Amino acid sequence: MTLVNAFTVDVEDYFHVSAFESHIDRNDWECYPSRVDRNTRRILDLLAKHNVRGTFFVLGWIADRMPELVKEIQAAGHEIASHSYWHRLIYQLEPAAFQEDVRRSKELLEDITGQAITVFRAPSFSITKKSKWALEILAAEGFQIDTSIFPIFHDRYGIPGAPSEIHQVHTPSGSLWEFPPSVVRYGWWNLPVSGGGYFRLYPGKWTVKWLGRINTKERRPFAFYIHPWELDPDQPRLKVGSWVSQWRHYLNLSSTERKLTELLGQFSFGTVTEAITNQRRVCGEAATVKIPGRLEIEC
Repeated sequence: MTLVNAFTVDVEDYFHVSAFESHIDRNDWECYPSRVDRNTRRILDLLAKHNVRGTFFVLGWIADRMPELVKEIQAAGHEIASHSYWHRLIYQLEPAAFQEDVRRSKELLEDITGQAITVFRAPSFSITKKSKWALEILAAEGFQIDTSIFPIFHDRYGIPGAPSEIHQVHTPSGSLWEFPPSVVRYGWWNLPVSGGGYFRLYPGKWTVKWLGRINTKERRPFAFYIHPWELDPDQPRLKVGSWVSQWRHYLNLSSTERKLTELLGQFSFGTVTEAITNQRRVCGEAATVKIPGRLEIEC
C-alpha cells in the first residue's frame, strides 16, 4: 500500500510568529494589516490543483475573526485542527493558562465546523521537556493526535532524542498519537526536513531527496508544514527582533510557492489523521511494538 504523508498548514499571520512576540503586543494585533485570508486561499488553490487534502492548524484568534475562512477550508475537504488561541509558547505558561487557551480554541473551532477537533499543534512546537505536562491536558480535553514534539536541537523548541516515528504517548488522562515533524539522521544529528524555514532554506531537490528517503528507506510517512505568510514575499517588513529572527522569517519567500508546487507533484499527501491511519494499516497491528512510555508503529 502507498504511504500517505501529512500535509499541514499552520494558519497564522506574519505578525503572530513567536520570534517577534516580545516586540508585538497581542493587544496590538488588530492594528496590523492582515494577509492570512488571501495567503491561505493561495494554498487552498494549490492543493486543489494537485488534488491534495491536508490538515489546517487554525489559530483561534483568526478563527474568531474569520469563521468563513475556516468553513471554506473545511468545505474543500481539509481537516481542521487547533493551533491554540493566542499563539503563546507553552513552556512559558502555567498548566491552567494553557488548558484555558486550548479549550477556548477547541470549542470555537467545533462551533464553526460542527465537528470534533482532535488534532493539535503547539505554537512553535513548544512542547519541550519543560512542558511535556501539556500532553496530559490535551488528552483530558479530548485531543487524540499531537504534532508538537520536534526531535531536534533548536534555540526555541525541540526535544533531542525524542522518537522521530509516529508513536503513542500514554498519560494519566489518556493516550495520544504523536506525529513528530520529520527529520532524517545525518551523522550524530537529526536534520529537520519537514517544511517551514527549512523548506525555504534548502534547495528543492534536497528536500525531495530527504523526504523520499523517509518514505523509501524508513518505510514511514513524513509530516510537512507550511505557513500562509511563507508564500507572501510582499508582506510588510517588521523592523523588530534580532537579525537572526529577521533572516529566518524573510529568507527566500519569493521562491516558496514554486518549490511547494514542485513538492506537491512528488508525493502522496493527506491529512494527519489519514497518514496515521494509513500507516497503521500498512504495517498491521501485529507490527506495533511496545516500548516503555510509548507505542511505536514499525513495519
